[in-house]
Amino acid sequence: MPLPPCSDRSLAADEPLFATASLGHDWLLLEVAGPWGHSAFLQSPRILDPALGRAIVRRAEAASMRIVAIRRPGRRAETPRWRWFIAQTRPVGSVMYGGEVSGPEDYLDLPLDGSAGSIVDGPLAAVCAHGKHDRCCAVRGRAATADLAAANPDITWECSHLGGDRFAATMIVLPDGLSYGRVDSGDVVDLMGRHAQGRVAADLLRGRTCVPHVVQAAQHFAREHTGDDRIEAFAPIDVLDDGESARVVLDAGDGRRAEVTLRVSASPPLLSTCDATIPGSVRRFALDRIDFP
Repeated sequence: MPLPPCSDRSLAADEPLFATASLGHDWLLLEVAGPWGHSAFLQSPRILDPALGRAIVRRAEAASMRIVAIRRPGRRAETPRWRWFIAQTRPVGSVMYGGEVSGPEDYLDLPLDGSAGSIVDGPLAAVCAHGKHDRCCAVRGRAATADLAAANPDITWECSHLGGDRFAATMIVLPDGLSYGRVDSGDVVDLMGRHAQGRVAADLLRGRTCVPHVVQAAQHFAREHTGDDRIEAFAPIDVLDDGESARVVLDAGDGRRAEVTLRVSASPPLLSTCDATIPGSVRRFALDRIDFP
């Protein structure tokens, strides 16, 4: 019998969301409006020449940037547009630039520091709806995008693979690098309302992409302990991680520090996507203690 979708399996196993955000300090989002193949940049020949797509991806990867294809939800315009965003995601002081070029070949000449564009005032919310990559993203992602677009059309985009398909619907909010999961099961409109107030939706937060997983875990437990849900709360100061345990020192504000000690383990083997055939384990984190010296 075929297995249930990976997102259903993850929900049934009550798999934790926290400390699962894919890492990325600098993000390059490029508009590629139309049907995407399994790889949006390499296998979407109706809208993007594969050789050009490969050159664009290699350039971004050489600059250590996370590259994502984006498109507006709903009907495609007859004349495509080629908008771009560059987000520089940091624990404190994230910034995003945006602009537009005349065609996809111009993406190759785009300065990757954002200097060709203007600072974007306000967030960008991109929900993974990359159905050719995983069917959970098609079903759950498009439903979440429709809900968000109905209330916030200017900030809403569909995007290609973000990682963590089993947590569909997945979403990235830039420039802050907030990675969310299962946003179809919660009120994504309320989530963005909290964001406008400078707060996170902690129950759906996978973590911030600009910090490693062990810091994402420490921030989760610090938020849980204190109730502090500010976006930039608990910036990391120091990290010691020996693979079996970790000690993370966070800035708790007002000159205080939070010292979070974690136990690190491996999950039971799991299939991370609908099409995966080889099980693998992921790191899991449990709170040992938290102190405010």
